[in-house]
Amino acid sequence: MKTMLTLALIAALHAAPAHALVQREVALASDLDDGAALYREEHLVRRVDGDPAERLVLYRCLDGVAFARKRVRYADAPTAPSFLLEDARSGYREGAERTTAGTRVAWTAPGEAEAAALLPPGPLVADAGFDEWVRASWVPLTEGRTRSMQFLVPSRLRTYRFDVAPVGADDPSLRAFRLRLGGWFGWLLPSIEVAYDAETRRLVRFEGLSNLRDDAGERPLKVRIEFPVPPVPVDPVLFDRALDEPLVACTVRRA
Repeated sequence: MKTMLTLALIAALHAAPAHALVQREVALASDLDDGAALYREEHLVRRVDGDPAERLVLYRCLDGVAFARKRVRYADAPTAPSFLLEDARSGYREGAERTTAGTRVAWTAPGEAEAAALLPPGPLVADAGFDEWVRASWVPLTEGRTRSMQFLVPSRLRTYRFDVAPVGADDPSLRAFRLRLGGWFGWLLPSIEVAYDAETRRLVRFEGLSNLRDDAGERPLKVRIEFPVPPVPVDPVLFDRALDEPLVACTVRRA
């Protein structure tokens, strides 16, 4: 049974803008080590006056079955949106809700009770808000400067300082950046690299730890996610259908 905090997160994410443009974009995730295809991501984004208002992501096994869903609401905080991720394979769940008292963060490990905390008000970057943070920091990053931020890690119920720095891209049409835990020990831990189209500032590639875990809900997947085609406008009814699509516990990676 969902706890009161999870129910509050769902309620906070329930309302949607009445009129908005909806765009759809599809990505393929593969194993970062051996290149094996793992799953697909279907992103549906409501935009109001060009700005993202809400994002819905369906995670699908290669046969098309949806096994996880994430709903993100940007409201007036594009870099720190409220969000809720649910995974039918293991029951793993994580999310955050912005309130006047701070940010409520919660997560549920398979077979365990929900853990939650209230973080005090302050600047932080959460989930898909990282994409908006990169675009907002585009000029200093592309000028070669390193930028720092407090990134929310739901499974730790806290934020960590991460440094973001430009790195060389394998294509002159791209701009690449590396996200690494701040401090000297950050060099001992895995980093995340992202690549953006230099002209449109659209994310085209992600490499590193995914927000999804393995089929047992234990370890984050190490993936390469590619967005080969820019988003296209679609019928807004697809957003509502995706909200209601059942989630099924399929297998992402066979042993």
